[in-house]
Amino acid sequence: MLGFFDDGRATSEIVNGYPILGGMDELNQWSKPLSIIIAIGSPSAKEKIVTEINNDNVDYPSLSHPTLIIGNKNSVNIGKGCIICANNIITTESIIGNFVTLNLACTIGHDTKIGDYCSFMPASNISGEVTIDKGVYCGTGTKIINQLHIGQWATIGAGAVVIRDVPDGAVVAGVPAKAIK
Repeated sequence: MLGFFDDGRATSEIVNGYPILGGMDELNQWSKPLSIIIAIGSPSAKEKIVTEINNDNVDYPSLSHPTLIIGNKNSVNIGKGCIICANNIITTESIIGNFVTLNLACTIGHDTKIGDYCSFMPASNISGEVTIDKGVYCGTGTKIINQLHIGQWATIGAGAVVIRDVPDGAVVAGVPAKAIK
C-alpha cells in the first residue's frame, strides 16, 4: 500500500502509518499504474468520486476477505471496485455490481442482482431472487425477504425487515419496513 488520497487532509498527514498522497488533483495526475479502493459507505459519495477520476492509469480491483464463502464460484459475478469484508456468504447465480460494499457478515441469497454503488452494513441479509438497483444503502441488520425489488437510491434503515418492494429513492425502516420519507 502506498497511502491515501483525500481532499480533506493535508499531504503531510499520516493515517494508520501511511501518508496522504494528495487529493483528487494529484490522483488524476498520477503517472504510473495505480490500483485504488474507494472505502466509503455512502453510495452517492462513491459514485461522485468515481466520476471525478479521469486518470487512465487507475484501475479498481475488488477486495474480498479470505473468509468469504461463495456457494458456486462459477455462477457468481462480482464487479470491479467491490469491498467484501469478513464472514460474508454469497450463494449461487448472483450478480454483484461495481463499487459495492458488503460489510461484515452479510448474506446474499441465490439469483440476487445488486446494482452499482450499493452499500450493505454489517449483518445485512438478502434472501433469494431479490433485485437491488443502483445506489441502495442498507443499514446494519437489514433483512430483505425473497423475490422483492428495491428501487435505485433507496435507503433501508438499520434492523428493518423488508417484506414489500421499495420504490426509487424511498427511505424505509421498521419491522415490517414502512416508508418514512
